[in-house]
Amino acid sequence: MSAVRVGVIGAGAMGTSHIRTLASWVPGAVVSQVYDADVTRAKDVASEAGATVADSADALIDASEVDAVLIAAPDPLHAELALACLAAGKPTLCEKPLATTAADSRRVVDAEAAGGRRLLQVGFMRRYDPAFVALRRLVASGGVGDVRVAHCVHRNAQSHPSATSDGIVGNSMIHELDSVPWTLDSPLAAITVLSPRVPAGALRDPQLAILETATGVLVTVEVFVNAGYGYDIQCEVVGTAGTARLTPPYGLRARAAGVDGIAVSADFVSRFADAYRIELRAWVDSAVAGIATGPSAWDGHLANLAAAAGVQSLHSGRRVEIVEEPRPELYA
Repeated sequence: MSAVRVGVIGAGAMGTSHIRTLASWVPGAVVSQVYDADVTRAKDVASEAGATVADSADALIDASEVDAVLIAAPDPLHAELALACLAAGKPTLCEKPLATTAADSRRVVDAEAAGGRRLLQVGFMRRYDPAFVALRRLVASGGVGDVRVAHCVHRNAQSHPSATSDGIVGNSMIHELDSVPWTLDSPLAAITVLSPRVPAGALRDPQLAILETATGVLVTVEVFVNAGYGYDIQCEVVGTAGTARLTPPYGLRARAAGVDGIAVSADFVSRFADAYRIELRAWVDSAVAGIATGPSAWDGHLANLAAAAGVQSLHSGRRVEIVEEPRPELYA
C-alpha cells in the first residue's frame, strides 16, 4: 500500500496525541477516520488531520478507507474493539491495557491465535523509548554483572477522575509489569502490593509493589498517581558488577530564583514523545509488511495476569504467585 490509512478510535488526550504524531511525524501514514463518543471533540481533532468522523467504532473498523486501526478508547472497551479488529482482519495498535481482566485478554489472545496471524500490537511504548532501550541493552550485555535487584518509580502529577485503587495496578503499574520482565529478560513469578494507611474509601495511593522474577531478581515499584510535582519515571538496575539507571533524557538545566535544576515533565505525552513517534512508525511499517512485530497480545495478557495477582495482593496484603500459562505457538 502506498500509504496506510489509519482509523483512530478515541480522541481523548492519548488519541489526540497519536493523531497529531501520525499526521506530523510518521511518513506513509494518513489519518483517514476518527471516532469518539464526544462528536464535537472528534470533529475538532479530525479536522486537524484532514480526516472524516465515523458514526461508530464498528463503522470505522469496517470502513473501506481504513487499512489499520488505533484503539485509544477507554480501557473497558479495549478487548471488544480488539476482537472486532481481528474479525475484520486489520492491523491494530491497542493502547494498554489490552483488557481490564485477564479473562478478556485471554479471549483476545485465543482469537488472534485461531486466526494464525499476528495483527495486534499493544501500546507498551517504553519498549521504544531510547533510554529504556539503552538500559535493556546494557543489562543484556552483562554491563552490571548478574542482576540482583531493581528499583522503579512511576509518578503522575494528578490522577484521572476515574482512578480506582485496583486501577492503579491495572492501568498505571501495568507499564512496569511489562517493562520489568522485558528489561531483565525474565518473566514475573510473584507480586506483593502494599499501600500506606488512608481513610476508609479513599484512593489507595501511592502503592508499593515487590516483584519477583523467575530468575530470582527482586524489584521494587512505587506508583504514585497524585505526586503533585510532575510526571516522573525512574528505573535503576543493580548487579554484581555495577548499577545502571535512567537519567532525564530531556529538558534544560536552569538556574533561577535561587534554584538550580531540571524541569520535570508535565505528563506522559511530553516525557515519551520520542517513544511514541518511534512506536507509531514501527507499527505503520509492520502494517505495510503485513505482520505485527511490536509488543504482542500475549505480552498484554502476561501483564494482565500479573495485574490480576497484584490486585489480589493489594486486597489481601499477601504475596501472590502469578499464574503461568503455556505460550501459544503463534507467539513463540
